[in-house]
Amino acid sequence: MQTISATELTRNTREILDRVATQGETIIIERNHAMIAQITPPQKTMTAAQALAGLVFPILTLQQASSWLQESKDGFGDAVRDPWA
Repeated sequence: MQTISATELTRNTREILDRVATQGETIIIERNHAMIAQITPPQKTMTAAQALAGLVFPILTLQQASSWLQESKDGFGDAVRDPWA
């Protein structure tokens, strides 16, 4: 982390933002030798497919899948109930 003055940030805004964006550098801004701000690169994001890629899902047989589906349906009643009652 580099510390710079608010004046230096004003004079070199583009170069400092380029360093944050390209090098992932964090910059601390000081005014009168007191920290007033910090410029950091954003957290890296990933797609849902990337997040799920590392997970290992159990593979169900057709019989296991049918049994699971039936058990999940058995938990629901046929009657429609009033949620405000």
